[in-house]
Amino acid sequence: MTDSGDGGANDPFDGNDEMVAGAGHEETPESIAEDVRHEIQLGHVQDDVAHVLEERFEEAGIDARPEDVDDLAEEIERDASS
Repeated sequence: MTDSGDGGANDPFDGNDEMVAGAGHEETPESIAEDVRHEIQLGHVQDDVAHVLEERFEEAGIDARPEDVDDLAEEIERDASS
């Protein structure tokens, strides 16, 4: 079967439509930190918090110094445990 799309905005065959989870919602360090904090409270995070933050920042295209990530991880761990 060939691409029979006409190239319009709703054409599933044109290859230009990006399916991005949460399109229109830009991830920020604060939103990522809040998500991780919430996931810790729910017991969903078993890994090192700094490592989880580094991965999430990388996925979101956010550059952060390792020292800042470590500080944020410590703050999240304190907040989540209280």
